[in-house]
Amino acid sequence: MKRPLIIRPEAEFDLAEAYGWYETQVPGLGSQFLLSIDAALSSIQRTPELYPVIHKNVRRSLIRRFPYGVFYVAEQDRIVVLAVLHARRDPQSWKDRV
Repeated sequence: MKRPLIIRPEAEFDLAEAYGWYETQVPGLGSQFLLSIDAALSSIQRTPELYPVIHKNVRRSLIRRFPYGVFYVAEQDRIVVLAVLHARRDPQSWKDRV
């Protein structure tokens, strides 16, 4: 049974910000970004232990085609997405969200 996927408000803001930026670059690219995120979230929900632990109990899934990572915690009864960050951002910035 799949665990429910909870996307924290900060991660939703990250997604909205990235979507907006990609849409200003090329119309439709933001939608492609969201499709890539959706694929990653589905994979995380199916097999959350597939992705490496990068700090304590936080795991990271890298997104195909886009330089982003999804940072999440796989708890016993749910999966919590903490952040969706560009690879060039400070790699420690998500730690404030734990």
